[in-house]
Amino acid sequence: MERKNFLKTLFLGAVSAPAVLAACSKDEADTVTPTSSGTTTGGTTSGSCTVAPTETEGPFPTKVPSSYVRSDITDDRTGYKLTATLTITNSNNSCAALAGALVDIWHCDAEGNYSEYGGTGMQSTNYQSVHFLRGRQTTNASGQVTFTSIFPGWYSGRATHIHVHVYSATGTSLKVTQIAFPEGTGTAVAAVNGYAKGLSGYTSNAQDNVFSDGVAQELATVTGSTTAGFQLNITFAVPA
Repeated sequence: MERKNFLKTLFLGAVSAPAVLAACSKDEADTVTPTSSGTTTGGTTSGSCTVAPTETEGPFPTKVPSSYVRSDITDDRTGYKLTATLTITNSNNSCAALAGALVDIWHCDAEGNYSEYGGTGMQSTNYQSVHFLRGRQTTNASGQVTFTSIFPGWYSGRATHIHVHVYSATGTSLKVTQIAFPEGTGTAVAAVNGYAKGLSGYTSNAQDNVFSDGVAQELATVTGSTTAGFQLNITFAVPA
């Protein structure tokens, strides 16, 4: 089964597979009625902070995250350089920087493939024995981690994205979410142009089954160029 068809079944197969649908849609607990302090679509408000939306880990989560403590996650993957800086704040402490948190990220390569998986209908190329574009870092005193990677490619049914899982220092899961990329003329997505695949058939944020209800809390700031490389910055508030 192609990825595109798989993703469609998450919606069209709700009667026959409700558990799958629930697992791949936004967490209902993250959608609340707006209050006087304000709520952004897809997130919950805690004091003056808006908690990052909860998203699915997807079908390709890192199998043993603790094995990939590293800042450079490129391995042998080729593509335009991407330096990603994530800032993690504590929504239970007025969005103060959260030091000592474990942050995992993972994403597909320029061709739209994930490491640690493959050889199946969802991904024909077998990358089960390699671990590219996956890594873990611990936030510093400013709540920041930085990863060196490549600009993600795309695959049918999904917009360009990066998966994020934040844990406490003791390993308690605090938030699973995703990073969305700005789209349109003048953006990095347009400049990269889907690498060799182009953008024909690309799924935009507005049509993406994860991001279609809004990306206000997940949309990164991305600057740079294909020659100099790209810099990504985003802040996520998590309940710690």
